[in-house]
Amino acid sequence: MSVCGCFVTSWRCLVVLSLRLLFLVPAGVPVQSGDTSPFNRVMDNLTVRQGDSVLLRCAIDNQMMRTAWLNRSTILFAGRDKWTLDERVSLQTYNNREYTIKINNVQVQDEGLYTCAVQTNLNPRTTNVHLIVQVPPTIVNISSDVSVNEGANVSVVCLATGKPEPVVTWRHLSPIAQGFLSEEEYLEIPAITKQSAGVYECSASNEVSTDIKKVQVIVNFPPYISDAKNLGVAVGQKGILRCEAIAVPTAAFEWYIEDRRIFNGLNGIQIQNKGRLSMLTFFNVSEEDFGNYTCMATNKLGNVTTSLILYGECTNHNYPLLDMQIVIYLGAAQDGKSSGTGIHASAYLLMILCVQLLLKF
Repeated sequence: MSVCGCFVTSWRCLVVLSLRLLFLVPAGVPVQSGDTSPFNRVMDNLTVRQGDSVLLRCAIDNQMMRTAWLNRSTILFAGRDKWTLDERVSLQTYNNREYTIKINNVQVQDEGLYTCAVQTNLNPRTTNVHLIVQVPPTIVNISSDVSVNEGANVSVVCLATGKPEPVVTWRHLSPIAQGFLSEEEYLEIPAITKQSAGVYECSASNEVSTDIKKVQVIVNFPPYISDAKNLGVAVGQKGILRCEAIAVPTAAFEWYIEDRRIFNGLNGIQIQNKGRLSMLTFFNVSEEDFGNYTCMATNKLGNVTTSLILYGECTNHNYPLLDMQIVIYLGAAQDGKSSGTGIHASAYLLMILCVQLLLKF
């Protein structure tokens, strides 16, 4: 279609040509310092968060003949007529003092230069505003939970997007929260130890907000005995030997007396395993129960053993002068290979001493 055809068939073509010719005129030349006109100037940058609404204001006067709002070379409004098909853009105010449009649910693609063009009897005037859209940070990729053996090298990554570009930091949260370990997307942990296991937090921050995600780092290691004590108990009483082992994965326990494995329920002995604690319970201790016991803790990375002694104890708290306690340790000076004769002899001595005390009482 020819230019003449446009003037004949469509008044909108005339407006388009006028507005585009408007930008060929040097109307954006900086205003002299003494000029107080609100036109022909570049406004300060206007910053808005993604998803918010923004008002683009333009001051006008009663000398104006035509007005329009443009985004780059695209006409949004010409006077009161809406030219854009974008439903988010609307005319907010139009009078002899102000010409304002509104953009709802602002997106990144809305960023850029916006121009308010005003045609008067004398010359065209423009007011420009640069719209900056800020986007909250989003962690788009983070390493899955990690399970490694102690001594391995660990590398985790945290990638984030946002505008302005977010700053990514890593922090070790558990078992005790620590300061920042890294201010980069990648966190490297060489020759990791069991103390470095736990939860690691990735934080992505910019001027808008902060996004946080976490990674669990599991460090596998063989068992070690953290608590095991000998026990003295009188014949006929209840006694419990306790063995505690720390390991990842959790250790499985076995109990032995000398070289014989003890099974749950055998000879009235109960074995209870609760996490890292194993308990060997004697509900009615007899002389045959006294001796040297072995606790073994095992997981896929290794095993560890420790010895515990169940010994006889005789106490007379009512003796008026001595208030004494007689304790016989069975096999305390040996490595768990005491003979049956020695065990029975020690038990016999214990019984004689207890009888003597009772007679004196």
